[in-house]
Amino acid sequence: MSTETETGTGTGAGATRIHNIGYRNYDGPRLGRAYARRSLYSQSLRGAYGLGRSAKSKVLPMILFAVMCLPAAIIVAVAISTNLKALPLDYTRYAIFTQAVIGLYLAAQAPQSVSRDLRFKTVPLYFSRPIERIDYVLAKYGAMASALFVLTAAPLVILYVGSLLAKMDFVDQTKGFGQGLASVALLSLLFGGIGLVMAALTPRRGFGVAAVIAALTISYGAVSTVQAIAWQTDALGAVKWLGLFSPVTLIDGVQTAFLGATSSFPGEAGPSAGVGVIYLLVVLALVLGSYAVLMRRYRKVGL
Repeated sequence: MSTETETGTGTGAGATRIHNIGYRNYDGPRLGRAYARRSLYSQSLRGAYGLGRSAKSKVLPMILFAVMCLPAAIIVAVAISTNLKALPLDYTRYAIFTQAVIGLYLAAQAPQSVSRDLRFKTVPLYFSRPIERIDYVLAKYGAMASALFVLTAAPLVILYVGSLLAKMDFVDQTKGFGQGLASVALLSLLFGGIGLVMAALTPRRGFGVAAVIAALTISYGAVSTVQAIAWQTDALGAVKWLGLFSPVTLIDGVQTAFLGATSSFPGEAGPSAGVGVIYLLVVLALVLGSYAVLMRRYRKVGL
């Protein structure tokens, strides 16, 4: 029940009035930055699949997740029914085969993760709590990379389980499955960073979607076209270097050089181990660079 006390020496406009409306100080546990960071990560990861949001928000990510898994389920059904001795599509090739779906998912969910905070100017509210700029960036980056890993690893799990049900060689399938997981983990870090950077540059979601599509899908189409032209004109040495200019071909080059994958470059002219080191360094530079750009971006908007 609220009480009221009055202090002051006079009446009228100059009097001082203090109202006690009964609020109590919080005397529970102070969970601190780590808890706030985990909560933001969890909320962002759930939001990437529409969980905890409206039914409308769940439609697109769930459809794209189903589209990612459908080819794997079909491959497994064919392999079991026809007694195949090996999968017709390698684990490391699956993400390259479905890169358009991955690009659409990232274009839809990266702006949802960060653009709304920028548009409604809620970022300073995060930083008014124990959470700091590095916590916000790590939570958002980790959630986006984790969401992409779930999207890309789920079909590989289906393929692996199906291969074992089809009684394919356990050692070969386990090795291929491990290589596939390593590939999509690196892809998730790279794509997640690029997607968040593109989305964080503008508070307008439409611009963020267009920027992500341009950075992934359009760049892949342009590089693939120029690679094909170089191959047709016998400029074979240029094919492997052109792959450095697209996120998709970067992952293709790394897994070709180090994970035993078959390259999707024209004529399967993927990079050797020596050139693959440069591919890997470029991927790591882009991951670290994306993190640095996000830190710089939120140093400004967090004020």
